[in-house]
Amino acid sequence: MTSESMSVPTYGNWRRPRKAGLGSLGLVGTLGLFGALVLVLLTSLLSLNAAVVVGIPFAVTLAPLAVRTQDGRNLYHLVGVRLGWVRRRSSGQHLYVSGPLSARPGGRFRPPGLLSRVVMLEGRDPYDRPFGILHHRNRNLYTVVIGCEPDGGSLVDPDQVDTWVAMWGNWLSRLAHEPGLRGASVVVETAPDPGTRLATEVQAHLSPHAPLAARAVMEEVVASYPDASSEMNTYITLTYAAPGGTRSDKGEVLIDLGMRLQGLLRGLVAAGGGWAEPLSAERIAEVIRIAYDPAAASEVVSVRAQHGRTGLEWSDAGPAAAVETVTSYQHDSGVSRSWLLTLAPRGVVQSGILRSLLGPSPSIRRKRVALIYRPLDPATSARLVEADRRNAHFMANSTRGMVRARATAEVQAAEQTAAEEASGAGLVEFSMAVTLTVDSIAEIADANVTMRNLLGATRIAMRPADRLQAAAFTCSLPTGILPWEQSMLPSELKEAL
Repeated sequence: MTSESMSVPTYGNWRRPRKAGLGSLGLVGTLGLFGALVLVLLTSLLSLNAAVVVGIPFAVTLAPLAVRTQDGRNLYHLVGVRLGWVRRRSSGQHLYVSGPLSARPGGRFRPPGLLSRVVMLEGRDPYDRPFGILHHRNRNLYTVVIGCEPDGGSLVDPDQVDTWVAMWGNWLSRLAHEPGLRGASVVVETAPDPGTRLATEVQAHLSPHAPLAARAVMEEVVASYPDASSEMNTYITLTYAAPGGTRSDKGEVLIDLGMRLQGLLRGLVAAGGGWAEPLSAERIAEVIRIAYDPAAASEVVSVRAQHGRTGLEWSDAGPAAAVETVTSYQHDSGVSRSWLLTLAPRGVVQSGILRSLLGPSPSIRRKRVALIYRPLDPATSARLVEADRRNAHFMANSTRGMVRARATAEVQAAEQTAAEEASGAGLVEFSMAVTLTVDSIAEIADANVTMRNLLGATRIAMRPADRLQAAAFTCSLPTGILPWEQSMLPSELKEAL
């Protein structure tokens, strides 16, 4: 066997774009610094004491912009998160109660928080299959949820895996050319298999005249199989802006999105997505209901297996009660803790880098890993790549020693990205959110240990979404919530900070 046949493909070259500005100040901080220096110099011509008085407020204002965490947040971001949590807690927004006995109108169990203003629509694709669309009324966005069963990676040749990765990259690059697409996400959910579907299937086909030994074997399989198995569900969400703006007709939106789905589904199959089809409004409501109440999973599966449908509506998919704390989010029969991505793996990785994170965890009731993508149009991609290339060259020419060696590596990565973008590759910004759900607040400590062990094999740096647990929980659901669309500040201003 030659060394060439034993080589394993590796992937990488993802990098955080360099921000314009001096050091860690950013563009806004750099402009403020230069403006402050000019003003202080002009004031010093009149009086030195006046220059000091003028310079102190600028120094106090700009200093928090220069202090940053590992994931790039400055002190203003940290203070803003804490002030937001204090405001929500003082106004009681961290508590949620719904249902007939609550003060909320309608007496339904509507999803809370970022999903409170979401309504469900349902359309028909060209094959007359129903598919649900989530309408985010506050942003006038529409989300389609696709369910798929990806092909497994066991006993698959490396060439086939490399082909799947390449086709997945092509599918993501196609999203940049989708009119009105604001973002996409891939949500992989794992949980212990309750065995409900297996028991229903076996009992329906078990003959009353079967030998006792055969019946005993089948009953033992039904009883023991769920202890060593798990269920894995994969969902893909696509969030679009209304094609006609705020005055667009909902019927036209349903028709437009229904016509687009077939080409996107074919691309998923080619990328190893296996069976893929849009979920109906009822199936989306079931997924959200189980996420908020994990104990209802076996009941939902049992009702669907017996009757073919559950009749669950979006207005009843939320929890009866929910409490957000600094470190967790309690909802009906589950307690969840979420983490957010801070740093992607350094260097190159193999295709199975996320296998441990995506796999089942016996001590966790439910686990969701959400990869959130923001495709960039070709014009924006070219501008960002060229700006990143210029910044990398500037840093390499203005540094020395070990820092220069690292800056040289940044130049090589920037040049490779520019060459790939010029040859037609797409540019995609991505992030990740992970949510672990356990049965009680006492098991949160075990969830922290489990998460730390899972991250050790992935070389990924993540931080707990403290004081944002409810929002992070919602972002990990297959509902099309895009974090950059929920910010009060424009994304361009946040990047400049």
